[in-house]
Amino acid sequence: MKVLPLAILTTTLAVPAFAHPVTVQSCDRELTFDAPPSRAASNDVNLTEMMLVLGVTDRMVGYSGISGWKTLDPEISAGVAELPELSERYPSREVLIGADLDFWFAGWNYGMRVGGEVTPDTLAPFGIAVYELTESCIHIMARDGVAIDDMYNDIRNLGTIFGVDDRAEELITGWQAELAEIAATIPKGDPLRVFVYDSGEDTPFTAGRYAMPTAMIKAAGGRNIMDDVESSWTRVAWEPVVERNPEVVVIVNYGEVTAEQKIDFMKSNPAFAGMDAVVNDRFVVLEYVEATPGPRNIRAIRALADAFHGE
Repeated sequence: MKVLPLAILTTTLAVPAFAHPVTVQSCDRELTFDAPPSRAASNDVNLTEMMLVLGVTDRMVGYSGISGWKTLDPEISAGVAELPELSERYPSREVLIGADLDFWFAGWNYGMRVGGEVTPDTLAPFGIAVYELTESCIHIMARDGVAIDDMYNDIRNLGTIFGVDDRAEELITGWQAELAEIAATIPKGDPLRVFVYDSGEDTPFTAGRYAMPTAMIKAAGGRNIMDDVESSWTRVAWEPVVERNPEVVVIVNYGEVTAEQKIDFMKSNPAFAGMDAVVNDRFVVLEYVEATPGPRNIRAIRALADAFHGE
């Protein structure tokens, strides 16, 4: 599939369909929209990128939760150049109300915290509808696991909400075709043992059963060694990591500690000296925007598959 730069994708704005009112499922809630939102915002870089590829930035008044942790790459920077960042980290309720939003795309631990001041319930009285990132629903409801379909679900629901269904389906069809191409290249045999290292030295922050990298690693022919941890992004002890002896370590690159520093930490720590991934120097770096649900998941799966099974 030919992948167009985001800057090109976002210059051709999709024409909204006139199918409203529409209803979509957001975690354990149904949301009905009588018309497409006209004063929308998104939180975090991956959610913002979903809005960009759908071509709905003309109906956005800003974004939040990026520069406090991450740096925008040129593709996303070009797409949001005309939009203000409402808050560098998690926005307060006052900030969102002050921006006169009618829609916010966020998630649990992607701009909202359970029991926090900013939730769908606390924003509803001010006319702000919240659509929740599907991956994040595990924080408020039971789920079977995580799947690439979760990202498709968000794209499809956003397409419905904004009246750009055709654009959403075009994207999903392209990604599905690319994923099928990747699957055809994966050799038979036992999946590689893979550990996701996000951050932390005393205790690592990693991806559990319900975090998107678990599904991405599986699609690339590996198995997240922490896929039995009944959590999304979480902290674990180093002991089980060493015991499960990953053959590959996936580094999530963002924040003040660079990917190179994380790799150096693992290589220089005597506790990890016998780990297969360290012995064979098998580290794969994914940017945060690739490791969280969003448009770059499929190309990241291709990168993982190449790293897992290439020469």
